[in-house]
Amino acid sequence: MMVRTVVVVDSSVMNTPSTPHAQEVELKLALPATGPAALLRQLSRVPALARRKATTLQLHNVYYDTPEQTLRDLRVALRLRRVGSAATPQWLQTLKVGGAGDSALSQRGEWETPVAGPALSSQALQATPWTGIDLDGRLFDTLTPCFETSFERTRWVVRQRDGSAVEVALDRGHITAGGHRLALCELELELLAGSPEVLFALAGQIAERVAVLPLSASKSERAYALAQHGALPPRRARPPTLTPGLAVAQAAQRVLREAFDQFVTNLHLLAHSDDPEVVHQARVGWRRFRSLQRLFKPVLRDGDAPTWLALQPLCQALGELRDLDVARTDTLAPLADAFVRGSASRQLVWQTMLKLLTQAARQQRLAVRHAITQPSVGACLLATTQWLESLAQPETAILPPDPHLSGWARRRLRRLHQRLQGAMRESRGEEDTLGQHRARILAKHLRYGIEALGGLWHKPWAHAWQQQAVTLQGKLGAMRDLARALELMDALGVDPTVIAFLRGVAVGRIARG
Repeated sequence: MMVRTVVVVDSSVMNTPSTPHAQEVELKLALPATGPAALLRQLSRVPALARRKATTLQLHNVYYDTPEQTLRDLRVALRLRRVGSAATPQWLQTLKVGGAGDSALSQRGEWETPVAGPALSSQALQATPWTGIDLDGRLFDTLTPCFETSFERTRWVVRQRDGSAVEVALDRGHITAGGHRLALCELELELLAGSPEVLFALAGQIAERVAVLPLSASKSERAYALAQHGALPPRRARPPTLTPGLAVAQAAQRVLREAFDQFVTNLHLLAHSDDPEVVHQARVGWRRFRSLQRLFKPVLRDGDAPTWLALQPLCQALGELRDLDVARTDTLAPLADAFVRGSASRQLVWQTMLKLLTQAARQQRLAVRHAITQPSVGACLLATTQWLESLAQPETAILPPDPHLSGWARRRLRRLHQRLQGAMRESRGEEDTLGQHRARILAKHLRYGIEALGGLWHKPWAHAWQQQAVTLQGKLGAMRDLARALELMDALGVDPTVIAFLRGVAVGRIARG
């Protein structure tokens, strides 16, 4: 029996005598906005692919897990793959271990074995880490199909003169899970020989002609989410667990990876979702990333990070869309009854205003989707992914004088808290918009920093500072949202009675403090 073996880099279930000593390294890219025919034409123009003959396979995969999703919790995937048509199939059983993380560049273990037919084989799991997971075979007996993927794979193998080699796979099809279906269109670049830099160089060539987004979630991760929610949910912040003995540069990498993944994953969802929360979480992800990058800046070498200038039009478009969404769903909705007061004519005025806002939000959403498909955006996101992968390397990081993460982080947060306290003292009251803005931004920086690093201590002061930042951010944010809604009403040319009413609300809130 021939077994294809590749590796995992960091998994507790791999501590078995049969653990392999090779690595699979793969870079995943979502393709947000290109039709199938145009996509193949664009890829065929990529210099590295134009000279290679592509092969096409039909792949159908059934993934297995226990009813309690034990394998998911262990970061393990087990599937049966049918290659070719149902009439003349070839069957492969694949075990994957590890690889779950916040980066489009993944490393994992993979054991692929030919099997006789469409049924799991316990024999094919011998000499794999499964023997360390399922000691008595009881887990295997509880496995059942949990979701399926079916797609056409177009495959190129790119070999370079320096001996490096990359497999480029274009997958187009769908995921079926829990009675729901999700379209699938993505690229996987697998390193066959050479260093990971080869993957980024080839991905950069592709990004010049095809809109791409780095993609961290595997097909199985998306399938589990689809089965649970019926659609891919907004990607919210989930700061990584840090330990006091961790090197500061390693902590920087983990924290920044997670925030960047929040941003990019929601960009991927924005290509198809109209959910305002996706827009909100995309903006939060970017703000967290930039805030935390500034927090860790003293331990990172100047000049190594991308400029992110190419992302400015996208971030500005996201901000304008978020303002429209907040005005429609948060700021104005609670004020409707107070404005209408039982008047049919005022009800009509309010409804007309909401229609204008809705139309503006729809147009702005199209502008955001267009911005996502700009080649410069994909290239910048790829450069950021590559930069994040380099952060923990000795030549990239500058070690702080105090090698202990907890002490270094506490000093950084204390400095932020002192700056916030100073901004609050210097603010000249509710009419000091510049002072309010500075205090609100510092409150966000402090909040994001404590959320990312506060788990190192579990101290009362960290909780108190976080609550202060959240309260201040909420108070000043509400005033800012109302002021922004007034600006939008002016720009949209709504009925003057609405604008006068909102100005009265603002004056009343200022008077109440």
